[in-house]
Amino acid sequence: MDDEQRQPDHGPLAGFTVGVTAARRADELGALLRRRGAAVLHAPALRIVPLADDSELLAATKELIDQAPDVVVATTAIGFRGWVEAADGWGLGDALLARLRTVELLARGPKVKGAVRAAGLTERWSPSSESMAEVLDRLLDQGVDGRRVAVQLHGEPLPGFVEALREGGAEVVGVPVYRWLPPEDLGPVDRLLDAVVARGVDALTFTSAPAAASFLGRAEERGLLPGLLAALGHDVLPACVGPVTAVPLQAHGVGTLQPERFRLGPLVQLLCQELPARARPLPVAGHRVEIRGHAVLVDGELKSVPPAGMSLLRTLSRRPGWVVPRAELLRALPGAGRDEHAVETAMARLRTALGTPKLIQTVVKRGYRLALDPATDAKYADD
Repeated sequence: MDDEQRQPDHGPLAGFTVGVTAARRADELGALLRRRGAAVLHAPALRIVPLADDSELLAATKELIDQAPDVVVATTAIGFRGWVEAADGWGLGDALLARLRTVELLARGPKVKGAVRAAGLTERWSPSSESMAEVLDRLLDQGVDGRRVAVQLHGEPLPGFVEALREGGAEVVGVPVYRWLPPEDLGPVDRLLDAVVARGVDALTFTSAPAAASFLGRAEERGLLPGLLAALGHDVLPACVGPVTAVPLQAHGVGTLQPERFRLGPLVQLLCQELPARARPLPVAGHRVEIRGHAVLVDGELKSVPPAGMSLLRTLSRRPGWVVPRAELLRALPGAGRDEHAVETAMARLRTALGTPKLIQTVVKRGYRLALDPATDAKYADD
């Protein structure tokens, strides 16, 4: 098998760094990303506090058993399971399940449907989109005036959903199965936040609206919200598992990437398409060079490059073929000071890492340039 037929031994996300803010299922998401070659920075933006011993949940459960609602909306699988388990612990499990068998039980998506059926119940309806908006549309289309609707909360209030039901005339009972709180250790969140603002990650993933809101809130506390929004608006790709998750970001004017199916797998597959598409290949000295977040593909072969070298390469690639003065390259080096010798040292290491020294030319007394080969432009025009 020749070189052109050989398949690359790296994944589609090789050379990219992805931030993960999830508390639940973070290990699963991280494994999916690493399996495709990504470097992962994980910092849970919140923690889940179950309310098994919470008087508020106990009171809501007793109220629903004593006074039947017309509709119960189950919004998360973990929340529904936690509710049933908490009721069992109080000796109210059988009474709760008996009550739920008499009401119109709506399950937001397949995972919630699975939790409902595992409890021995059958949902009346479940939306194909897993969207709370679709659940709301169904309820309003049927009419909620005078009806009692119990809503298992996500962990934070659902103001738009709840308010729309109340405006339609419904009595809404919230079931607070668990709460989201900031992480006890804010160090990892702050490090991820700093990395995003410094463009040290290529994508930032969110799997819940509370996590997105918490991350934005922490940025605001530290005075970094403008820098975070600027990074997410241009250089760092914000990826959300679905439209509900994206709401806090959209409220700040941040557009997000979302898969058609609101699952971790499709989210990762979407990143596998979008991140490589952002890395523009360049024809340099007869080679195909693709600059990624923390690595470079040279003719399809992955080359790990030190951070200083990546800073130089990105600066050169902004004007491929043009001479970039040493002073400008020095400014691109993190913490380099005023000594232009730092540029020469970093450049030597960059050339070694690339394994093809002729990709970067030294222009005596002027600076450096990427050896762009115009004659090869046509070779890559259809890539």
